Amino acid sequence: MTTLPLLPPAVVTRRVDVLPNWFAAVMGTGIVAVSAAGLPVQVPGLRVLATVTWLAAAGLLVGLLVASAAQWRRFARHLADPTTLQFYGAPPMALMTVGGGALVLTGAAPAAVALDAVLWTLGTLGGLVTAVGVPYLMITRQHRELPFGGWLMPVVPPMVSAANGALLAPHVPFGAELEIICTALFGAALIAALLVTSQLWGRLVAGPPMPAKLVPTLWIVLGPLGQSITAAHLLWERPLPYTLPVWGFALLWLALAGAVTLRARPPFGLPWWAFTFPTGTLVTGTTAAAADTGSPVLTAAAVGLFLLLLTLWALVSVLTLQHAWRRDEPVAVHDLAPERHQ
Repeated sequence: MTTLPLLPPAVVTRRVDVLPNWFAAVMGTGIVAVSAAGLPVQVPGLRVLATVTWLAAAGLLVGLLVASAAQWRRFARHLADPTTLQFYGAPPMALMTVGGGALVLTGAAPAAVALDAVLWTLGTLGGLVTAVGVPYLMITRQHRELPFGGWLMPVVPPMVSAANGALLAPHVPFGAELEIICTALFGAALIAALLVTSQLWGRLVAGPPMPAKLVPTLWIVLGPLGQSITAAHLLWERPLPYTLPVWGFALLWLALAGAVTLRARPPFGLPWWAFTFPTGTLVTGTTAAAADTGSPVLTAAAVGLFLLLLTLWALVSVLTLQHAWRRDEPVAVHDLAPERHQ
């Protein structure tokens, strides 16, 4: 990833509106680090890749937080936009991804535990605000938009909290209480995600065609599925009756979303980062299932999914850097104005 000082002077001096969906780049980069560190098959250089990508995600997170704080007056305008509003779930998840990565990479060093505890707390509180606040604003608006994958963004953070909180629990004094909290967060996010996914499925098969620019958001469905598998293996002693059926549906959705994406050929934009973090959660979930079962099939699947993640992350990162350098804005952001019910 890049930061503003690496951009051409004309771009650096121009005032840029930092949107919450920019934090998806932190999520997508951070999940590469987490996935690489936990992969069941370790090869030379993998640890270096995990460390470098985590540092990139952490640096980008700090830069975006500073830039967002400097533009806090634009907060109300962003909340008024029905599409931008959905992506306020991204900053809380970005915080927890960086915190969880620090824990995994250091083997739960005391400093990493402290950092993760702070970032998990902030991310969880922020995620609860979006999980309740964004649907509330959608309910109380007079106009109605057609469902798209972005509707999952505000309700998924509690599932990220469940997975990362379960990872943190063994290293803090209140671990038992934290696991109870994580289980409740798991249920809240899972049911909300299922409700949204069912609407999305109905729109795909029976509603108007989804514009190409929105197609990458279909991949977001993989996020709650993969994170729920990861969380279940961390929270429960016998998670397989839940995780294997969900894993099967996740692969079905991956194939479906991939086929629709190839057919639609969406134009490049920040929504392309939806290819990364959700795929990464499927890697971590598959890795957890492989570790619990010792299955060579799941081990091979984890490696294959990681290679897919790495390819997607490299592609999106390169395209993001190219657009940041060539255009008069740091990232090519395509118009994502929502479709309205007639």
